[in-house]
Amino acid sequence: MTDDTIEREQAPEPIPQATQEPEIGVTRMFGDRTGFIVWYSDWKAARGLDKYGTLHYLSRKMHYAVLYVNSDVAEETLKNLQRLSYVKKIERSFRNEIKTEYERNVPDKTRFYGL
Repeated sequence: MTDDTIEREQAPEPIPQATQEPEIGVTRMFGDRTGFIVWYSDWKAARGLDKYGTLHYLSRKMHYAVLYVNSDVAEETLKNLQRLSYVKKIERSFRNEIKTEYERNVPDKTRFYGL
């Protein structure tokens, strides 16, 4: 037997599994994202905003768009968006900074009103 056949007969090494499990409720598909509300003047031109990030919503009536971009390139994207002629104003969304876990300090009184 040659060295080539000995190497082929050996079983491949098992692939090690990840030791860390992802946190519950945290999706890391997109990483950290920053939201921008972009006010525009031309709806047809605003459809091209998807080149700069994930275009979540585009309002024809109120002339605004909700755009999500990666946090690491948010400043560069903001500068590029401000250069566009159809963009009036850009606001940063604070949705990811709002507290969404609530504590209940008030006791539940419904248990005292039994049938």
